[in-house]
Amino acid sequence: MKTINWKSWLSVFGCLAFFLILFFTEGKSLFWNATALGGLMIYFWIFEVVSIYITALFPLILAIPLGILTTSDLAEAYGNGSVYLFFGGFILALGLEKWKVHEQIARRIVSLVGNSKPRILLGFLLSTGLLSMWISNTATALMMLPMALAIIQAIPVDQQKSKFSVFLLLSIAYAASIGGMATLVGSPPNTQMASILEQNYNITISFFDWMKIGIPVSLTLLLAVFVYFYFALGKERNELHDIHLEKKPWTVDQYRALAVFGMVVILWSFRELIIGATGFSYKDESAAIFGGILLFIIPSQSEKKPLLEWQDTEKLPWGILLLFGGGLALAKMLEKCGVVSEITQVFSSFQNVSITLMVIIVVVIAIFATEIMSNLALVTIFVPIVAAFAVEAHYPILQLCLPLTLAASCAFMLPVGTPPNAIVFSSGLIKIHQMAKIGFLLNIIATIIVCFFAFLFF
Repeated sequence: MKTINWKSWLSVFGCLAFFLILFFTEGKSLFWNATALGGLMIYFWIFEVVSIYITALFPLILAIPLGILTTSDLAEAYGNGSVYLFFGGFILALGLEKWKVHEQIARRIVSLVGNSKPRILLGFLLSTGLLSMWISNTATALMMLPMALAIIQAIPVDQQKSKFSVFLLLSIAYAASIGGMATLVGSPPNTQMASILEQNYNITISFFDWMKIGIPVSLTLLLAVFVYFYFALGKERNELHDIHLEKKPWTVDQYRALAVFGMVVILWSFRELIIGATGFSYKDESAAIFGGILLFIIPSQSEKKPLLEWQDTEKLPWGILLLFGGGLALAKMLEKCGVVSEITQVFSSFQNVSITLMVIIVVVIAIFATEIMSNLALVTIFVPIVAAFAVEAHYPILQLCLPLTLAASCAFMLPVGTPPNAIVFSSGLIKIHQMAKIGFLLNIIATIIVCFFAFLFF
C-alpha cells in the first residue's frame, strides 16, 4: 500500500485556494490579492509544506505582479536594518563558536556553582541562558547537550532516568528559549517585532530599550524554572554528583574574539551615551556589522590568518535573514492593502475591555499558539494585527506587542514547539508526557511573569 504524501496534497490545496481567490475576484482587488498571498504564506508556514525560507521568498515573485507592493517596498523589507543587525550578530556568534569561547564560559559557570544536583541545574540554566542571549537558541542547545549527557552518563545506569536527568535536559531546552528573550538579537521574533513597529508606526526600540524589560523577564523566568526544579527534585535535592568538566586555559585568539564581542555589546548598550559624547551617530546594525568586519581583519595567533574567513560563513543561518525579509514584506502588504484594518474590526468588541485583561488575552494566545507554530511566524502574523487594534482602541502599542513577542519564546510543552525542545528530546531520555506536564505548568508561570512586567514597565 502506498503511503500518502500529505505535504503534496497540502500544497495542492493551498495553491488551489490561492488561485480560486484570484479567479473569483479577477485579480483586480488589492485587498483580496494581499489576502490570497498572505494566506498562502501563512498556510505554508504553519504546515511547512515547503521550507519556511522558500515561503519567505513568495513576495519577491508575486507581490509586484499582484500590484500589492512596489520594488521599493520589497527593497525596504528584504534590506531592512534588522536583517543586517542579525547578520552582524550571526557573524559575531560564529567567531565565538569557532574559537570555543562559549565552551569556556559554560565550563566556568557550571564548575563554579558546585556539585549538588540543584547547583548543577542552576549552572546549566545560567550558562545556557547567558549564551542564548547572544547565540541562537538552537546552537546553544546543541553545544550544551553533550555536556549534560556526559554528566548523566556518569550517574549509575539505574538512576539515569531520574528526575535530575530529565530536569537537566529540560534546563537546556528551556533556558535556551528564555535567554533569547533578554536581548534584541537573542531571538528572531524580538528583532522582527521591532522592525514591524518601526516600519509601520515609527516606533524605534533600541538594543538598550529592549534589555530594560527583556533581561528582568528572562532572569525572573530562569529563577522560576530553577525554583520549580529545586522543589520537584524531592529527595534528590540532597544528593551530590561529582562533576568533572575538563578545564582549558584561555587562548589569545579566544581573548581577541571576546574583546570584539564585548566592544559591540558596549556599543549596543550605551549607544545614546556614546552618540552624545562623540557626536558620531550610528545604529545597532552598524555596530554589529562593524564587529563582524573586525573579525575578518584581526589576525589569529595560532593560524596566522584572520579570526574569521569567508568560508566560515557557510555555517551562517542565511535562511533566517530571508525569513525576516519575507515576514516584513508580508506585514507591509497586509497593512498597505487594508487587510490588517479589516481583521482588527473583529477585535472591536474588545475595545471596552481593560488593558489588563487585553494583555492577559494576548499573552495566553501567544504562549499556547507558539507550541504548534514558529515563534517568528507567530510574531509576523499577529504583531501587525495587535498593533493596529491597539491604535484603534487607544491602547499603548508596546504594552500589547512586547508581551506578545516575549510570550512567543515560551514554547515549553512539545518537542515541535521550538528547536531546543526537539534537540533535548532526541536524547531519548525524555518522554513527551513529561515535557508536556512540566511545560504546561511553566507556561502558566510564564504567563504570570510576562504579564507582571508588562504592567510594571508601562
